[in-house]
Amino acid sequence: MAYQKFEPGESLSEKTYNAVEKADETGKVVIGTNEVTKAIERNEAELVVIASDVSPEEIVMHLPALSEERDIAYTFVPEREELGLAAGIGVQSATVAITSSGQAEDDVQDIASKSRELLEKEE
Repeated sequence: MAYQKFEPGESLSEKTYNAVEKADETGKVVIGTNEVTKAIERNEAELVVIASDVSPEEIVMHLPALSEERDIAYTFVPEREELGLAAGIGVQSATVAITSSGQAEDDVQDIASKSRELLEKEE
């Protein structure tokens, strides 16, 4: 994937799916590339989650650069389908942003810091 700047690994991916699920239940998530882009531009996103199996890649290709520009943490997960389920919708989702982490706050901070570390290693 041209847009995927680092490989999060299975444990971080699982933690991310769980955090999205928790934030959906106790906080707020926005779903879909357009809504996520708006959340980033408005500095409302706490964490941006991008699926690795998006096709065509151009749909989400701008999100890592936009997130970095706004100093918003982002990470990747392997599957759109599982991301959609974690976000509480019955369909696939290419991307999700947690805008209010609710009870997932500690997880979101942990994912954000691990993702930043992985990104720094790759640069």
